[in-house]
Amino acid sequence: MTRVVLKEVTKRFEDVVAADRVTFQVEEGELFTLLGPSGCGKTTTLRIIAGFEMPDYGRIFFDEADVTFKKPYERGCAMVFQNYALWPHMSVYENIAYGLKLRKLPKSEIDKRVKEVLRLVGLEGLENRHPLQLSGGQQQRVALARALVIEPKVLLLDEPLSNLDAKLRLRMREELKSLQKELGITTIYVTHDQEEAMSISDRIAVMRKGRILQIGSPIKVYMDPTNLFVATFIGRSTLLRGIVEEVSGRRVKFKVGAFTLDGRIAEGFNMKKGERAVAVIRPEDFSIEFKKASNVIDGTVKLTMFLGPFMQAKVKIGSQDISAYLDPELKLKPGEHIRLYIDPDDVVIFPAEGWEELEFEA
Repeated sequence: MTRVVLKEVTKRFEDVVAADRVTFQVEEGELFTLLGPSGCGKTTTLRIIAGFEMPDYGRIFFDEADVTFKKPYERGCAMVFQNYALWPHMSVYENIAYGLKLRKLPKSEIDKRVKEVLRLVGLEGLENRHPLQLSGGQQQRVALARALVIEPKVLLLDEPLSNLDAKLRLRMREELKSLQKELGITTIYVTHDQEEAMSISDRIAVMRKGRILQIGSPIKVYMDPTNLFVATFIGRSTLLRGIVEEVSGRRVKFKVGAFTLDGRIAEGFNMKKGERAVAVIRPEDFSIEFKKASNVIDGTVKLTMFLGPFMQAKVKIGSQDISAYLDPELKLKPGEHIRLYIDPDDVVIFPAEGWEELEFEA
């Protein structure tokens, strides 16, 4: 297994900084995900690791070896592309065997490895078909098998599930994670899908405008975001603008229109009385049941949407709206009064700086 280290990796395309001093370490056998919106630099970073792009500055190491300027085939990487990049005129067997033939392995060794990886990805019996005769999920498996058959040091996956329908994407997500853990291969995964990232990753690096904003386990990034962008990008959230009314250690009283919320200051920030701020609240943290020391929010139901395990209620409070996930059997009607409760620990207060830019991006 291989450890991957990036140090201050920077890449410009004319006036655009696609990767801005990107620094992180992927441990041996880890599934590490680069997560961010389109254009944030995650695919560029992956291509630099693969050797398809050269950095303008910085270094890439595989264990102790500096591979910054090595050719792609010298690095021992394998990459699965978003569009799979299969040869349409070749059979499944030929597609998978292609990389081994380039390495001039004996025919018996090629046959052994191809059959083994076909079994591994569940494609036994389909080796004579061509890509256009396969479903999207089967094509994805062929692309993965072609990457795995060369026994790479590092597996690179660029949005490999984005072309699949929702149900198949969920199944392939589980299969990918299971296979990666079985093989113990160091894997770097790129996606813009936050749920996908949280479900499969050992650690996540959240990117925006070429920079890494936070690295951590899925639960750490979700529960303790270090900035307003991460707080709003990971998971669903309600944002309320207001003024800090009182500060006591890490606790604040936060004025939103006609009511006041008790909350906690986000990790890494300080607040002072009178400062403009933004409260970030997860919809699943609202309740209609009273709990001791909870914040009380009175509002008017604007609309409801049934989403299976819960109902999403959009509630107007003053001049702002909140979203709450509630019991799907609740009978709520537009215009109806509703009282919600929220624990102060679930109200995370950030400085308001960057709020307008986030609204524009949304």
